[in-house]
Amino acid sequence: MNGLLSGNQVDLLESGTSYFPALVEAINAAQFDIDLHTYIFASDATGAMIAAALSQAAQRGVRVRVLVDGFGSRGLSPQLIGGMQDAGVEWLVFRPDDSLLVMRRHRLRRLHRKVVLVDAKIAFVGGINIIDDMDTPGQTPPRFDYAARVQGPILVRIIQDVQRLWSLVLWTQSKTAWRANKRIAVQTQVAGQDSVAFVVRDNFRHRRDIEQAYMAAITGARSHILIANAYFLPGMRFRRALIEAAARGVKVTLLLQGRVEYRLVHYASRALYAQLLEGGVEICEYHKSFLHAKVAVIDELWATVGSSNIDPFSLLLAREANLVVESGDFARALQQSLQVAMQDGGTLVQPDGWRRRAWYRRILPNLALGLVRMLKGLVGYGREW
Repeated sequence: MNGLLSGNQVDLLESGTSYFPALVEAINAAQFDIDLHTYIFASDATGAMIAAALSQAAQRGVRVRVLVDGFGSRGLSPQLIGGMQDAGVEWLVFRPDDSLLVMRRHRLRRLHRKVVLVDAKIAFVGGINIIDDMDTPGQTPPRFDYAARVQGPILVRIIQDVQRLWSLVLWTQSKTAWRANKRIAVQTQVAGQDSVAFVVRDNFRHRRDIEQAYMAAITGARSHILIANAYFLPGMRFRRALIEAAARGVKVTLLLQGRVEYRLVHYASRALYAQLLEGGVEICEYHKSFLHAKVAVIDELWATVGSSNIDPFSLLLAREANLVVESGDFARALQQSLQVAMQDGGTLVQPDGWRRRAWYRRILPNLALGLVRMLKGLVGYGREW
């Protein structure tokens, strides 16, 4: 795909048990700059741990900037924020008006990305918020999710994007211009053999970049497509691409949320199962814990890890960020991890059994899908999905 840069090293991090220790280690080693963008920053043990690491970095002279979403982080303790600011952490809130009760498009445009940049030499991109893996009541074992740690020439593009977004939010809220830290040089030397693209979705120049990256990879697939996505509600073009891939002999597998977390999206997604199953797409529901992953592997070479779900919220409204990686080693590592998850906590949806469901079991998914389509129409996207 366009935008791939070679010479990078990408490491897969599975769930918070791998991600948070790696993140804290990078924060503790920082000397110049830390930028952290997240949808949720919670007032729990994990939030306190990351806040303490950021505060300590700021106190030793590191310039620390944190950007959170006004809705996703609306429950964050003022004391935790105040403690970080007192330590010197710069703090901004994306769309502080967190009300979603009025169905207006701008209120649904949230900061959903999860990106951390340290000293212009290491970045973390994925789907993991700053929140305990066990925050959902009744959740055992921990939430299943991914992030990636990346080093190499791709950092130039990540830095540009991070600085641009911080500057935009700062100017919008305070009409203050921001200047980059001149003390630090971007580390662009070769770090590995992975080819990487940093793909974002915003409401300016990159409205459909993530969706287009998926579509290009799916239409070019030759043997395997494996997608794991927490909130899967794709448009017709996306569904048709998966079915066409299956028709030409590609094994297409979806690992989707089995537990009910957000009822509307959960049941609306299930209303699409019949079409996908009839088209030869294999669906596996993950029941062991809450699935929060937004990843894919195609042909044991192409992979993506990021914050973007395959639903109207992520692909049409929210600010998202994904890494696209072309690397056999990385793709195989992700594929193996997903296969273990399916074997250990997944249940295959049988096409025959799905077709024979009682009529009353079909009502709720169809009603949910109808409501989602109505809501999309209310915010002006009815014809685009």
